[in-house]
Amino acid sequence: MPPSSATSSPAAPLIELDRASVIRGQARVLHELSLRIDLGQHTAILGPNGCGKSSFIKLITRELHPLAREGESPVKVMGQDRWQVERLRSQLGIVSTDLSFNLSGMAGLDVESAVISGFFASYVVPPHREVTATMRASAREALELAGALPLLGRAYAELSAGQTRRVLIARALVNRPRALLLDEPSAGLDIVARQSLLETMRTLARQGITLVLVTHHIEEIVPEIGRVILMREGRILADGPTADLLGDATLSHAFGGAIRVRRDGDRYSWTVAAAS
Repeated sequence: MPPSSATSSPAAPLIELDRASVIRGQARVLHELSLRIDLGQHTAILGPNGCGKSSFIKLITRELHPLAREGESPVKVMGQDRWQVERLRSQLGIVSTDLSFNLSGMAGLDVESAVISGFFASYVVPPHREVTATMRASAREALELAGALPLLGRAYAELSAGQTRRVLIARALVNRPRALLLDEPSAGLDIVARQSLLETMRTLARQGITLVLVTHHIEEIVPEIGRVILMREGRILADGPTADLLGDATLSHAFGGAIRVRRDGDRYSWTVAAAS
């Protein structure tokens, strides 16, 4: 299932923020954030809880809006400053735990229907819409690519956390997006399920699907991800090659504690250093 062809300018960045600021309640949660992520540039946005990662995602899903200012919009996706997420689903697929929670509440939803609902940008297949043989074939193809084809026929609400994550990826893949925005994809997974998910991410990257990973776990940063954007308190603390940023001093500063990073080949892990 190769990604679909672009409908916008080939030069348009996947995501572009130009001094984007966001206020939630009385607090400013993003402070003039500027970044550009191009198609083909696998990127991790890393930082502790409360650093602004969730607000970044909500900017892309249009659940939050940046402070208005004169001139061009501070947020663009695929070169567009006005968009509807459902219209961009053939360009950018979004996988989030919020979506999993909402799908779990749909009575009688089976795995195939959960994936096919991605064609309609809804939690269920609308009763007045026809599900074609082509859609069913695409759903099976997406499930196979996500390593979830054996789940076909199961009830979505009965799946484990790892299984639902694979189904959510398949749901995003039915539209053949050029990129995936993954929000804490291994949250709640055991070590075996997480490793399986990471291998799926690597497969997708090798097939030409751009990965934008939002996380606070460096173990999720697969070798194909060559860039890390490190956030702290709603600001970009550092932005550069993965090998340069995943070091003791930089991460200790970002996370506010003494961190020791271990590198084993092209994979990373970390521990919190014992207090002296």
